[in-house]
This record gives sequence, structure tokens and C-alpha cells, in this order.
Amino acid sequence: MGTGPLLLLATLEGTVMAAVLALAAVGLSLSFGVMRVVNVAHGEFFMLGAVLAWAVAQAVPSAPLGFVAALVICPVLVGALAYAIDAGLLRRLKHDPEATIVATIGLSYILQQGALSLFGPDARPVEAPFTLRLQLPWFGYSGYKLFVVVAAALVLLAVWWVMTRSRAGLVMRATQIDRATARAFGINVDRVYAGTFALGAGLAAVAAVLIVPIQQAHYLMGHDPLLLSFIVVIIGGLGSIRGTLIAALVIGLADGILSMLYPPTLAKIFATLAVALVLVFRPQGLFGARP
Repeated sequence: MGTGPLLLLATLEGTVMAAVLALAAVGLSLSFGVMRVVNVAHGEFFMLGAVLAWAVAQAVPSAPLGFVAALVICPVLVGALAYAIDAGLLRRLKHDPEATIVATIGLSYILQQGALSLFGPDARPVEAPFTLRLQLPWFGYSGYKLFVVVAAALVLLAVWWVMTRSRAGLVMRATQIDRATARAFGINVDRVYAGTFALGAGLAAVAAVLIVPIQQAHYLMGHDPLLLSFIVVIIGGLGSIRGTLIAALVIGLADGILSMLYPPTLAKIFATLAVALVLVFRPQGLFGARP
């Protein structure tokens, strides 16, 4: 394969990576932007979405129906769990940033070990809902991977609409700007926080369900999404959805292209270097507000 087709293939792989990463990172960004807390268990919500997708797919005999069922059921289950965690744990800590970090670190280990106990240590494959393959002049490419990009874009568009055009988004933005004033106007801040936490976890689960036919479900698979989501959110700006999307596109494309053309370690070095440069020259992120 020549350099041009290889670069095209790497770009396509990077676009798929960017789409999935954008979903996971936007969920993390929402939690910080509205609640001002760092959710260290975000990667485990991703993992939980993947292993639940495998469980749902096993329960449904048809691969397309199983995938559709997983895409609907898993984000709801993970979101409901996140809602309960916020109501039962984080609210008792008054969403204190330091206490929340410690609590979500412990929560990540609990979720990880729970998945290990229930689903075992083996990687679990999930069949793609369709096997369409697009034949380009230089190589064939999975139609499902292109579907992942389109589906992620539609979900992100729905999130943008909710945040900018709906009453729920208005309430979330009001709470983000001034919690005390929002409470004075009758907004149930605790419910907004729990809903935001659930939405962030649900987005991570959507990303996991979309990627699990490409990458098998495993109880340790939450580490990389968590690390890359933090990198994306820091580069884009804490709480900035626009910055998160742009940073996810850059990091995802760079990861896909560099991993295809060079040793995969170089992609991680690039991402780490990008974070270091942003923290040195623009600590609030590329699109974050100045303190």
C-alpha cells in the first residue's frame, strides 16, 4: 500500500477514535463544567457500558437487535447507577472537589472489581450489527466504523441541542454559573447535579457500546478512555464543550495516524506533550475561561 492510501486509512481510523473519544470526553467535561468536580470513575462507567453491552447482546439472539437493545438499555442502566451514586454518595460529601476525587477513585476500584467478579477476566467479543464493507480503490473499509462516526455525531448534536436550546440545558447552565442564585430561584441544584452526573456517565456508556464491536469488552478497558478524556478536557478547556470536541478531533486523529505510521507509543507521547504545552502556556485550556 502506498503512502497516500495508508494515510487515508490512518485518517479514517483516527476519525473513528475521535468520535468515540468526543462522546466520552464531553461526558467528563459536563460533570466538571456544571458540578465543578472531577469524576475519576468516568473510565469505569465506560467499561461498565461495554460489559453490559456484551451481556445484553448475549441475551438477544439476533446481532442487530442485540446491538440496538444494548445501545438503548446500557446507557440508561449506567446513567441510573451514576444518578444513584451522586444521590447516595457525592451529595453527602456536598460535592467537595477533593473529597469527590477520593470517593470516585474508590468507586472506580469497586466498579472494576465488581465487573471482574460478575463477568470474569476474559475479553468478551460483541458482534457488529452489520458486516457491510465499503470497497475503495486501494482497500476495503468497515461500514460499521463509519456508522460509529455518524452515530457519535448525532448524539453530540443532540447534547448540543439540549445544552443550548432546551429548558434542561438552561437550568444546567444557570447552575454552572451561580449555584446559590440558581437555588434562590427555585432550581433543585441537587437534582441538576445528579442528572448531569448521570448524563456524563450515560455518554461514556454510549461511546462504549459503539466501540465494543471493534474493541472487545474487558474489565480493565476503562483506563485509556479515562486518560485520553482527561487529556482532551484539559486541552480543550475544563467545562468547554466546544473545546472538548475540537481537542477530541485533534487527539483522535493524531492517535489514529501516528499509531498507524509509527510505534503506538509515539501517539501517547504526542498527547502528553500537548497537555504539557497547554498547561504551561494556557493553563485554562484553549477554549476555557480565564479565572
